[in-house]
Amino acid sequence: MLYNGVSFAVMMATPHDLEDFALGFSLSEGLIGSAGDLHAIGQRHLLEGIELAMTVAESAPGARLDRQRERLLPGRGGCGICGTRQLEDAVHQPRHVEAGGHISRIALEQALAALHAHQPMNAATGAVHAAAWADVDGNIVLVREDVGRHNALDKLIGAMHHASIAPETGMLLLTSRASYEMVTKAASAGISIMSAISAPTALAIELARSADMTLVGFARTGSHNVYTHPERLL
Repeated sequence: MLYNGVSFAVMMATPHDLEDFALGFSLSEGLIGSAGDLHAIGQRHLLEGIELAMTVAESAPGARLDRQRERLLPGRGGCGICGTRQLEDAVHQPRHVEAGGHISRIALEQALAALHAHQPMNAATGAVHAAAWADVDGNIVLVREDVGRHNALDKLIGAMHHASIAPETGMLLLTSRASYEMVTKAASAGISIMSAISAPTALAIELARSADMTLVGFARTGSHNVYTHPERLL
């Protein structure tokens, strides 16, 4: 991932929906302030992988990368913290999300039940995460898959922007655990309801509470745990 010619990170990603990935990653990592700051995306296929070269507005943070504060590790690890130089660099307070809409338990379970049919890569490999967007009636609207859960969410955020989907019109579904950086990325996109089929971490719960986000974990057909802001769930 390069920004205005400067290398930022090496990511291990599934090579699909790369334009969605470039936009979503740029937004969720705070490298651009809005989708309009990303002027162009270049792709170059190399022996080692694929180079995504983003051209961003000169006013965007991605145009002013500080090489001295780059991660020590290329790309994002399992937890998102490893490789940062300072403790204060590891966790960033997410922005507050808007009130958003309300979701019924029936709609949540309907979306969860339908998600499996929208994961062709995972059906073929059994090793791919998905991030999905469902409307308030529980209909799956968008799904993005990737070997990394962070990348799947970034791809979904980019796809939502490309499709002009407002984040207050539904809910986010994750086939992974709800870690703190997933909450941060979702909050940066303005998503107010996030549901994961696995567990949330303690830090994810605290950040979701402070960001006014509704966080659901262990979401299964017939049961789920609501950790923060249950008022959005009917």
